[in-house]
Amino acid sequence: MFKTLISTDVLASQRDESWTIVDCRYDLRDVPWGALRYQEGHIPGAVYAGLSHHLSSSPTGTNGRHPLPCVEDIEATFGRLGIGDGTQVIAYDQDSGMFASRLWWMLRYLGHDAVAVLDGGWAKWTSEGRPVQPGEEHRPPTVFTARRRKELRVLSDQVRTNLGDGPLLLVDARSPERFEGVVEPIDRIAGHIPGAVNHPHKRNVADGGVLLPVETLREQFADTLGGRSADQVVMYCGSGVTACHNLLAMEYAGFEGGKLYPGSWSEWSTDPTRPVETGPARKP
Repeated sequence: MFKTLISTDVLASQRDESWTIVDCRYDLRDVPWGALRYQEGHIPGAVYAGLSHHLSSSPTGTNGRHPLPCVEDIEATFGRLGIGDGTQVIAYDQDSGMFASRLWWMLRYLGHDAVAVLDGGWAKWTSEGRPVQPGEEHRPPTVFTARRRKELRVLSDQVRTNLGDGPLLLVDARSPERFEGVVEPIDRIAGHIPGAVNHPHKRNVADGGVLLPVETLREQFADTLGGRSADQVVMYCGSGVTACHNLLAMEYAGFEGGKLYPGSWSEWSTDPTRPVETGPARKP
């Protein structure tokens, strides 16, 4: 079972036809981009799942930019993709795994451990001259049964209760400039949730879009966590996407049990009664 990462070499040499490969390429500024690139060429046998149409529900203006679908809708989506209860899933995107990690987390949240992200994604696969397939492919539909791990998800009320001296450590995956409130190109208000620390998801990735070595990731996350255990960590970002990349990298480095606040800053900042902080992070 592959549970965090899989290399292009292993996928090419050990791939089983029973595996479901999911292309998650996406562009936040150009929603159709990923589906168009998939049609032009994808890893043979892969099906497509886009962030907006398949891995999110409709935003209402108060629930964040990429809210999680209800469990029943996720079950239906995964079943249509050919993901059954025992299916090994391999997710990839254009390079670093930023979008593929959202699918990875959703499956883990619903009790499905056999899911891994392709390290280096489409960019590494094609740079190595591996086969590609144009057009659209489908897998036989099946039944996916959710076994929700509620402890892996945190809601806004739980975040608010934890502010101050609560037991949870909030970790923001956005860039330092957005975290500190210097710039805010997307959401209504600049800043971060009070008490949060900053671990930009781009810190996880080396040149070429592959994750850093385990030892390096372990050192970086140990410094960010400041002695907290992984199950005390709540990751968030702009809309619950790049935070999943931090959770993937954490688990790959041996820190298991981190939680996600899916609504993230795009949900938190819509309520004027919720406090906001700016400036550099304090050490935990």
